[in-house]
Amino acid sequence: MVARLPSRLLRLEGLAVAVAALVLYFHADYGWLALVLFILAPDLSALGYLGGPSLGAASYDVVHTYVLPVTLGVVGVLVDAETATQIALVWLAHIGFDRFFGYGLKYPTGFKDTHLQRV
Repeated sequence: MVARLPSRLLRLEGLAVAVAALVLYFHADYGWLALVLFILAPDLSALGYLGGPSLGAASYDVVHTYVLPVTLGVVGVLVDAETATQIALVWLAHIGFDRFFGYGLKYPTGFKDTHLQRV
């Protein structure tokens, strides 16, 4: 039980981020269409694996950390750029759900080796 606690906490944290992003998304009155169309867009970063496992892991991980969408969202709010804020919230929801379902950041040893588990 204790050995699984960090993984469970990271998954719960991911769910919290995803739910918060969706609450803010719908509170801002953004429509379903953009959410449905773009929720899987960050997974296009997995195309980096065509260049090998190191490039694939790097491209996937850069897109699947909270740094870029949080930065985009903050800038979007500060300069009143609705599209940037909307993209950031969809992106955050995607990452949060990935974490919740156990899809973590990748190691260059292979696509299935993640910081949460081996998928």
